[in-house]
Amino acid sequence: MTTERPYHHGDLRRAVLDAAVEAITEHGPAGVGLRDLARRVGVSHAGPVHHFKDKAGLLTALAAEGFTLLADALDATVAAGGDIIELGAAYVRFAVEHRAHFEVMFRPDLYHADDPALVEARDRAGAALAGGVADRPDPELASVAAWSLVHGFATLWNTGALSRADRDPVAMVRAFAGSMFLT
Repeated sequence: MTTERPYHHGDLRRAVLDAAVEAITEHGPAGVGLRDLARRVGVSHAGPVHHFKDKAGLLTALAAEGFTLLADALDATVAAGGDIIELGAAYVRFAVEHRAHFEVMFRPDLYHADDPALVEARDRAGAALAGGVADRPDPELASVAAWSLVHGFATLWNTGALSRADRDPVAMVRAFAGSMFLT
């Protein structure tokens, strides 16, 4: 009887990415290993290597997916007529609901920052955020300020520095961002 696991899997790439999200949620990005992910999805250790080559390749794919999901959420907010406050709310909602992606996306030391798919997705998300402040006197400065505000809040919330069971992070960001950007 052999203990070797099969390589073939229905959608191994997707299964490994999903397992990576689970592992990051449990242990953070440092706790991700291709061998552990292979074990989690029930394939040989060669399976994830075939799709991602190494941990940095896996995290590159995860970051690109995260930026794509974020861009989609921001684009949907704009399409629904959302203003800068609603873009900020969408950003925080994304960070809370996709915490594992969020933990990787802004850590270029973990992935291949020059990967074309990642660059395209990151630029698309950045353009959606910047579009929310295009009407400001100094759009570049307003963009940095708005992003810093919501990113900082989301990071503090996700790390537990601000999270409270009796508060909704999206409602909180709407309230304080509104007081800052609608004046």
